[in-house]
Amino acid sequence: MAARKRRKRELESAAIIQRNFRKHLRMVGSRRMKAQTFADRRGKSFSRSWSDPTPVKPDSLHDSRDSGDLQASCGTLDEGVCDDPMDWEEEREMERLACEGDDFIPPKIMLISSKVPKAEYIPNIIRRDDPSIIPILYDHEHATFDDILEEIEKKLTAYRKGCRIWRMLIFCQGGPGHLYLLKNKVATFAKVEKEEDMSQFWRRLSRFMSKVNPEPNLIHIMGCYVLGNPNGEKLFLKLKNLMRPYSVTFESPLELSAQGKEMIELYFDFRLYRLWKTRQHSKLFDYDDLL
Repeated sequence: MAARKRRKRELESAAIIQRNFRKHLRMVGSRRMKAQTFADRRGKSFSRSWSDPTPVKPDSLHDSRDSGDLQASCGTLDEGVCDDPMDWEEEREMERLACEGDDFIPPKIMLISSKVPKAEYIPNIIRRDDPSIIPILYDHEHATFDDILEEIEKKLTAYRKGCRIWRMLIFCQGGPGHLYLLKNKVATFAKVEKEEDMSQFWRRLSRFMSKVNPEPNLIHIMGCYVLGNPNGEKLFLKLKNLMRPYSVTFESPLELSAQGKEMIELYFDFRLYRLWKTRQHSKLFDYDDLL
């Protein structure tokens, strides 16, 4: 009886820790964030109406995140990734200037899906000796491709204006031949080819990849083993083609392999990652261990 009560107290304590942690967590695309954003927009619109007689269009007509219409938000800019040669060279030169300086470390973007069990703790297990790792936790249920791309742009600008991604980690659920990026958005070879919003996402993502990296920009996939069947290779080849002319390569090694260990150590404190992994599916999770 005493053991049962103690067990109950431990479970309640763990639940409180997780709830309190989530309260302060900024998750891209969450309903709470959307509500705040909408309230902010309404507030701005209201205050503007007193000082500026210019009519303001309703938010629902032009806010692509609320409408969910990715194509409308893309505009002509994203209809093709093949930039004009002059634009390409100009952007390349701007990036080169942004990367100048001995203190510059190319950014590593880490996209983390909330669908991954205990995803909210992942930002706490990244390498603390590498300031170039930029974690972005997004809401699998409510985020849109627009939300993710906007956050990437914002984080890159905050890191150093004009810089681009050299390495990227996408930490999400999935399996052989597929990636479960967002709710009702499973990336497979066939779906990426047929669904316009999904193909546009990868095209638009390519614009954040480096033009000055002497090696192909690298996108790691974690949380699932995409290469478990031949469709995984087809999917990666399709994504590489969508992201051209940017040079991008995809890797999804098994975590227990030597290549997998190397990938983990690139982004994570290996000791903390192993601790997180062993407790990933446990109801009892001591958050203090990851501080």
